[in-house]
Amino acid sequence: MKISIVAGTPGAGKTSVMIHTIKNLINAGHKPAVVKIDCLYTDDDVRYGKLKIPTLIGLSKDMCPDHFAIYNTEEMVEWAKNQDEEIDTLIIETAGLCHRCAPYTKNTLGICIIDATSGPNTPRKVGPFLTSADVVAITKGDIISQAEREVFRERVLEMNPNCRIYDVNGLSGQGCGEIAEEIKETTPLISLDNEELRHNAPLCICTLCVGETKVSKKHHRGVLRKIDGFTKYTGE
Repeated sequence: MKISIVAGTPGAGKTSVMIHTIKNLINAGHKPAVVKIDCLYTDDDVRYGKLKIPTLIGLSKDMCPDHFAIYNTEEMVEWAKNQDEEIDTLIIETAGLCHRCAPYTKNTLGICIIDATSGPNTPRKVGPFLTSADVVAITKGDIISQAEREVFRERVLEMNPNCRIYDVNGLSGQGCGEIAEEIKETTPLISLDNEELRHNAPLCICTLCVGETKVSKKHHRGVLRKIDGFTKYTGE
């Protein structure tokens, strides 16, 4: 089974892009299934369901959605294998949350979907889900200028010089055929036994994680990171 993991900033159009991509896969004779990981609520199962493909929803609730997806990777793959029809492509779409997500594994296709209107410095801010992706799909480029698109593209390449970049449109489906081709060319994953993440996931070991609500630092233990110092702004 070929496995693709899709990550991106909130509101970038991940689901819209993947719906058009999946249509291309179906038209080419492939049999895809989708798992959508979100936090508190999603109706994307309805949108994917219109494609008449197997769809599974996972809500991470009070857990980081990427931690949740990683813990449940084996279950998601087993679910796809147990469908009535023989699934040859599994697409896992995980929610954008902290901009420090790192969901890709070494032998899957990592697809980053990022919004060009989010600002020219966004590629410098979002971390491993951009820097470790194989494919970067830039959305909403049609509503900014050519100069802004070029700057954004250069920033992406600055952070991930080895990625393959596509300009896509989640409304019209433009560019999604190229994403489908990337998925088609992915090498099938034989086993998860020795599969590893490409980058460590965000840290999540502290007293806040187990329910502490007090803000005073004396109440907190675990992996903590303190601010380096305070810089006074003089207005000069």
